[in-house]
Amino acid sequence: MQSIHSTYRGLSLLFALNWDRLIFVATIAGALLLGAWVGSL
Repeated sequence: MQSIHSTYRGLSLLFALNWDRLIFVATIAGALLLGAWVGSL
C-alpha cells in the first residue's frame, strides 16, 4: 500500500510540473496564432 501511495504522489507531482509547461506552450502558440491573424488583416 505504501508503494501505491508514493507512486500516486510522484505522479501527481510530475503532472503538476508538466501542467505548468503545457500552459506555457499553449499560451505561446495562441499568441503566435493571434499575431498571425492580426497581421493578415
